[in-house]
Amino acid sequence: MSLTPFGFGPRRNNIFDPFSLDLWDPFEGFPLDSNLSFPPSAFAADTCIDWKETPEAHVFKADLPGLRKEEVKVEVENGRVLQISGERSREHEEKTDTWHRVERSSGRFLRRFRLPESAKVEQVKAAMEDGALTVTVPKEGVKKPNVKSVEISG
Repeated sequence: MSLTPFGFGPRRNNIFDPFSLDLWDPFEGFPLDSNLSFPPSAFAADTCIDWKETPEAHVFKADLPGLRKEEVKVEVENGRVLQISGERSREHEEKTDTWHRVERSSGRFLRRFRLPESAKVEQVKAAMEDGALTVTVPKEGVKKPNVKSVEISG
């Protein structure tokens, strides 16, 4: 084992070496689908969505500040895939403006979730309030087995 401090010395090219300085890109050489309507780099990376399951429904919550409900689309495709998409426009830039920092992302976003068999996809509801999108997908009630007690004779 070398006593060379981290960051000094020759680079290692072994992905199995835990001390290797190489970064592995799992998508390196992966062909992109030419049928995409927009490049993957156009997706807003910070569109985080929470998914929780209650006894009655699956609830999806997304923070979409600055977006109106007309700019967001909620769809169920192929029967069991919930798709949430939209576009966050870039702010109009004047030639006299001087930007010091741009941290808010802009562009299209798309998130897909495969719904379980118990989801009632025909009863999906969505609401948007103060930049927070809530999508509720009701669940079918759990069928309790019909148990009949049998008396034991003897």
